[in-house]
Amino acid sequence: MVESQKVDGRKARGEKKRRAIVEAALRVIEREGIAGVTHRSVAREAGVPTTAPTYYFATLDELLIATLLWSAEALCDDILKIVASGSAREIASSLAKAVGCNRGRTLAEYELYLLAGRRPELKPAARRWLDLAVELAQPADPVAFRAFLAAIDGLLVQGLIADVAPTEDELEPIVSFLIRGRDDPAPRAEEE
Repeated sequence: MVESQKVDGRKARGEKKRRAIVEAALRVIEREGIAGVTHRSVAREAGVPTTAPTYYFATLDELLIATLLWSAEALCDDILKIVASGSAREIASSLAKAVGCNRGRTLAEYELYLLAGRRPELKPAARRWLDLAVELAQPADPVAFRAFLAAIDGLLVQGLIADVAPTEDELEPIVSFLIRGRDDPAPRAEEE
């Protein structure tokens, strides 16, 4: 029994180190873009031995995939709960923060997301956040919800390239338009 607890402890430490490496990769992307990601730069950022990233991720693509998956899950935990059921004001506030004070992280996430367009091995990880979003929200109309998410993507990209990030007050009327009818019960088919 003591031996299995020892193995579990090593596994937990390994998972903790693996997550630290993934989080460090995202910080490197925030600061330097994907071009700045090397096993060495990520090791330095994570404060782990230079060999640690290659132990957990043999290739940079494996590291980028893990970072993209972790980011998608964190995005769902942080933002999509608000996007799925929050008020227009709450959603606008979340978007304004994403392109304002959290701009670096949002930019890094989109840089990873768009890299999947060039690297097919990243596509399943990039699509993961959409699947998580639909799973979390369980929308009555999945097509309308995906259209809403596409609009949110557009607002975030526009906010990232704007000279001045849009404010909560500027985003709220747009979000109000996008969620109009979201909370209404699904229409029933008329009986003939």
